[in-house]
Amino acid sequence: MTMEMEVMERVDRTEHVVEREIGGRTLRLSTGKIAKQAAGAVFVSYGETTILATVVSSNPRPGIDFFPMTVDYREKIYASGKFPGGFFKREGRPTNKEILTMRMIDRPLRPLFPKDFKDEVLIQVVVLSCDQQNDPDILSVIGASAAVNISGLPVDVPLAAVRMGYVDGKTVLNPMESHMEFSRMDLVVAGHAEGVNMIELGSDELSEDIVADAIAEAHRTIVEIGRMIEELREKCGKPVTWEPPASDEPLRKKVAKHAAERLRGARKIPIKLERKAALSEIWKDTVDHFCPEGADGDGPKPDVVKNILDELSGEILVKSILDEKKRSDGRGPNDLREITCEVAVLPRVHGSALFTRGETQTLVVTTLGTSRDEQIIDGLFEEFSKKFTLHYNFPPFCTGEVKRVGAVSRRELGHGALAERSLERVLPSPDDFPYTIRLSSEIMESNGSSSMASVCGGTLALMDAGVPIKQPVAGISIGRVHDDKRHVLLVDILGEEDHFGDMDFKVSGTQRGITGVQLDLKMRVINDDDIRETLALAKDNRLRILRKILEAIRRPRPQISQYAPRILTIKINPEKIGRVIGPGGKGIKGIEAETGARVDIEADGTIHVSSVDAAAAQRAVEMIEMVTAEAQLGKIYTGKVASIKDFGAFIEIMAGQDGLCHISELADGYVKQVNEVVSIGDTVRVKVIAIDDQGRIKLSRKQAIAEEGDGSAGR
Repeated sequence: MTMEMEVMERVDRTEHVVEREIGGRTLRLSTGKIAKQAAGAVFVSYGETTILATVVSSNPRPGIDFFPMTVDYREKIYASGKFPGGFFKREGRPTNKEILTMRMIDRPLRPLFPKDFKDEVLIQVVVLSCDQQNDPDILSVIGASAAVNISGLPVDVPLAAVRMGYVDGKTVLNPMESHMEFSRMDLVVAGHAEGVNMIELGSDELSEDIVADAIAEAHRTIVEIGRMIEELREKCGKPVTWEPPASDEPLRKKVAKHAAERLRGARKIPIKLERKAALSEIWKDTVDHFCPEGADGDGPKPDVVKNILDELSGEILVKSILDEKKRSDGRGPNDLREITCEVAVLPRVHGSALFTRGETQTLVVTTLGTSRDEQIIDGLFEEFSKKFTLHYNFPPFCTGEVKRVGAVSRRELGHGALAERSLERVLPSPDDFPYTIRLSSEIMESNGSSSMASVCGGTLALMDAGVPIKQPVAGISIGRVHDDKRHVLLVDILGEEDHFGDMDFKVSGTQRGITGVQLDLKMRVINDDDIRETLALAKDNRLRILRKILEAIRRPRPQISQYAPRILTIKINPEKIGRVIGPGGKGIKGIEAETGARVDIEADGTIHVSSVDAAAAQRAVEMIEMVTAEAQLGKIYTGKVASIKDFGAFIEIMAGQDGLCHISELADGYVKQVNEVVSIGDTVRVKVIAIDDQGRIKLSRKQAIAEEGDGSAGR
């Protein structure tokens, strides 16, 4: 036996499988068959959708002060039996959907690792098969968790996730894509047996009770899926070998003695940049004191001292809030920062607003376009177009920092997606408002909750642009701090309260109900009572913010901006679309060239005509109506004789549409030959006297003469 054969025999290819019925379909977890060199590799199948999740790790980089976990999620287009678009016919940079799914995997999984764990971790998820009914994003969270749990990494609880819909007044577990078209809710919940630790929601103004009940129902299924992962880990999980680093308690006490009092004083400075400058000075002095020779000395390392200072700062902030019920900027736990709202702040754009809440400020701009401006989304599912997009931009100057300016970050995409789904449920239908809408949120200042500021500013900018939204939307972020015995919820959190606190629970909605939620936890879980308490507190403050918004603008403007395109919509018989387009597009090009308007035609016969000049749009509509008009029984038309036959004359009464005027209908009395009455090219008045089932038109010149007189009936 050769050495290669011996090695092959030693490789264990035993497959381990766990299956359960979840939501009426079989959820299958399997491992051990392929990808054996990964620390953990798990196939997850649901319906005919299959993903592979893998995890690998390596030793930490020297001096690193954060947990370097990277999540990469990719959708292979072959999974749906399709070719990738573009010239190269190969998957390229990640799509927005892929990046948002990476965040969905990362956010609930990261808090489950120990605080002191700094190993390099790479999680990769690949979609291998997609049935276009079961979205692979939920399976990817489950697969990533399962791969980590069997890999020997120090995560002691299995994470799982589910999606909830709301159709016909009932919640639906893991709804299929065909159900989501009718669902008033798109809720993703992640967690483990102890509770929930991530929520993503877009909903149609649902009540707090409906949302909370759906989250509780989702958690029950999460626990069941968690048991599947535990069973898989018992079958083939690797032992955890990582050990926490030795305690640095003696150094911690020395650092606290040196810096704690000054940190407490700096924490009471209400202005963010002044507070930041004071804290930086304390940190520099403390690091210099304990590390006089820097990283090369024999004493404590600077990054260790900085970590201790960060922990002390958090403890001081939390203790101050719990003991004194007072926050860094002087507010109480339930106080909103001062809010100002302005609209029409830019002269040439279609709509604009400036929303300021304390030291967080956003400038939001609305742009209205036509159907040609819609974004085409092509991925694993059927291609579709988006008529509404919100782009969120977070430049370095908004926090007073110098950073590399590059591509749009994952954070910017995530915050934009949250604000987008919070607003899209209140937009008018395309039938009522056939515009493509783009919102751009430019963060001018940031000290917490800029995504919710984007929701508020977005509402103002939409109304300023004359978009007839159903209801105004506002957003608020609720935080939380605690010690061993107490906890306090914080309204409208600051950046440092997000950093040092337990959670960032963002809730947006109208006076009628919730439209969007995003929960990120730093603590392990949030229980059902805390969820309901937070939603209730968010509602009270959302209504307060809505009143501020309505003070700035009571309702959408009755007219859109003079600089926005006017869109006129007409409906024609689909069989006549060819007449409008003309041979080789000659017809539609001619209309656009003559009027300057843009003409967009849909397959069902809906035509949108757009132009900044309203008169030009109206002229284009009239030209289309002339080409596509239907003859009306009993109506008299001016027509041109197109051809003459022995039995009558064919007369064109509108572009591309003619009818037969029989020889007996040309004039009173006997007519021997048609050309005795009319010739080719003559203009005559004729009446439509019949239209048969095949659309053929019968005309009468003599009846037109009888009704209008000899002088108006042509030759």
